[in-house]
Amino acid sequence: MNIWLVMLIGGLITFGLRFSLIYLFGRFEVPETMRRALHYVPPAVLSAIIVPELLIRDGSVSLSLENIRLLAGIIAIITAWVSRNTLLTILTGMAALLIIGWL
Repeated sequence: MNIWLVMLIGGLITFGLRFSLIYLFGRFEVPETMRRALHYVPPAVLSAIIVPELLIRDGSVSLSLENIRLLAGIIAIITAWVSRNTLLTILTGMAALLIIGWL
């Protein structure tokens, strides 16, 4: 019973925080500087999640050709740069990881 209570309270707190921010941002004008800064948050967060997965193997930086995740990531980066298509980039990166791992 305690775990359900914790999950319910945690969910309500999370909902309350998110809803309050949405409600507040609808009530006042966000300065242009803040809008420009918030524009860079998603790429920064995505980079912070992806880069360690590509570069770090067994607790150390691995820039060798044996790092198949790095190779697949490079292929995905090139695909993103050329196509500017998110779905194609994800599918190409996943396919590259599977094929390189298979080889």
